[in-house]
Amino acid sequence: MGENVMELNFGSLANFSSSSSSPKPLRCPAPFLLKTYDLLEEHSEIVSWNEQGNAFVVWSPAEFSELTLPRYFKHNNFSSFIRQLNTYGFKKISSKRWEFQHEKFQKGCKHMLVEISRKKCEPSVFPSYLKSCSEENAMTNSSVEENISNNHELLMEENKNLKKERLKLQMQIEECKTLEMKLLECLSQYMDSQQNKARRLC
Repeated sequence: MGENVMELNFGSLANFSSSSSSPKPLRCPAPFLLKTYDLLEEHSEIVSWNEQGNAFVVWSPAEFSELTLPRYFKHNNFSSFIRQLNTYGFKKISSKRWEFQHEKFQKGCKHMLVEISRKKCEPSVFPSYLKSCSEENAMTNSSVEENISNNHELLMEENKNLKKERLKLQMQIEECKTLEMKLLECLSQYMDSQQNKARRLC
């Protein structure tokens, strides 16, 4: 009888231990995603959410690289920032502006960041040494063309910003020249008046 009771007790303990599962570790979003989300909460004119809140726009890549990136990512390389976005599956959805979108990256939905993960390179079915040269060349050409396209857009944006800066400087130079002419004119009038006074005294 005592043995049966002990067997029942051990059996119940075994069932209890098997039914109680250890708590699952909490998943945390990637630091890059958290920092990108936080910088959008600043309501800056340099970078912000779009009107729908399902994508964000870098309005001024030059200022974004100079002012925003160093504060959050300790570098000022806009191309590196774009590569990181691509790594997490973001897509550039506009040809006229730097607008990026991910279905899990939305305004007011910070909790969804944990569902975004890095892209994983799928292993090839064939060993690398069996790949044809044409396939490798096609992949290389595709990546080169993509980089050229991105760099071209970056250069166009930089060129546009430089033209704006040049125009501002030209306007400032013209204002300085106008001010200089006015000062010289005032000085000339003052000198003439002083000379006239001196002649009258003589």
